Amino acid sequence: MTSAEIRVTVRTASPYDVVVGTGLGGRLPEVIGDALRVAIIHPEALVARGDACQASLVEAGYEAHAIEVPNEESAKTSDVAAYCWSVLGRSGFTRSDVIVGLGGGSTTDLAGFVAATWLRGVRLVQVPTTLLGMVDAAVGGKTGINTAEGKNLVGAFHEPIAVLCDLAALDTLPAGEVISGLAEIIKCGFVADPRILDMVEQEPSGARDIGSDVLRELVVRAIRVKAGVVADDLTETAAADPTGATPGREVLNYGHTFGHAVERVERYQFRHGAAVAIGMCYAAELARLAGRLDDATADRHRHVLELVGLPISYRDGLWESLHEAMRVDKKARGDALRFIILAGLARPTVLAAPDLTLLTAAYDAISSD
Repeated sequence: MTSAEIRVTVRTASPYDVVVGTGLGGRLPEVIGDALRVAIIHPEALVARGDACQASLVEAGYEAHAIEVPNEESAKTSDVAAYCWSVLGRSGFTRSDVIVGLGGGSTTDLAGFVAATWLRGVRLVQVPTTLLGMVDAAVGGKTGINTAEGKNLVGAFHEPIAVLCDLAALDTLPAGEVISGLAEIIKCGFVADPRILDMVEQEPSGARDIGSDVLRELVVRAIRVKAGVVADDLTETAAADPTGATPGREVLNYGHTFGHAVERVERYQFRHGAAVAIGMCYAAELARLAGRLDDATADRHRHVLELVGLPISYRDGLWESLHEAMRVDKKARGDALRFIILAGLARPTVLAAPDLTLLTAAYDAISSD
């Protein structure tokens, strides 16, 4: 590991490293280790990168197969997963072989799900190529696909053996995707590491600059937050506590209940980070209206998110559709909705079964014409 690289260890029962650096392409054979076959699952948009990865693995002595899947959320379907399983079957993939997820969060979610379900679990290496993938989707072992009823309702916990976050992959990322990824970083600031918020407020342009030391530190800080939370509660067992006194891994869902509803209403054509940003503003208003969060911290959500260009409001007139989408959220218990909110900065807790009038009031507070 060079001095320019930072390694964050996720200390679960099967520990693994998340390596953050520049120019990590040559590391793949090192982390794959002993295997005969490797399957690289990548989106259409990364055909050239997928082919180059396949060629390098063949040169390293592996039997490598590139599996091209649709871009973004279109990849996260049962049909695409079945296609991947078919390729693995025709290739003679065994439990000693390895799957590589190369792409953004949607691709790593799919690759993880395929790895979790093929032969009841094969080894997985995640190589996220977007900011969102690096700080969220590729770390923590959550995998999933979407259904018509909601996002990530089908999935499994399946940890990777390694995650390679090559910051050079961000060079061609559209500005909108960088901004989207910042939502998950800012989320980590509100639930666990307020220094993240300070950095964004002090240098918002640096936070958006993929070549800056500011963004590099923000990435590492967000990964450390997630690594710490996941190590304590990999499978969200703390969520069984009805009081919400120990929300555990659920804290990483801050902003996601309303955010996922927005994505569903928008037919998954809305950037995930943008939806989560709106969801955090909604959660802040819920907490404020419930008398759980002070005005300054609630207002800070809008301030920090606006600084980097993230949305802080959503269209009016869609409450019924949003409410219905939230009712099938994974965090719901029976017919009762359940939200992660803040009782103060970096003090996440659970708000269970909030009154409908409270829910609609929070929506009104973030609605725009």
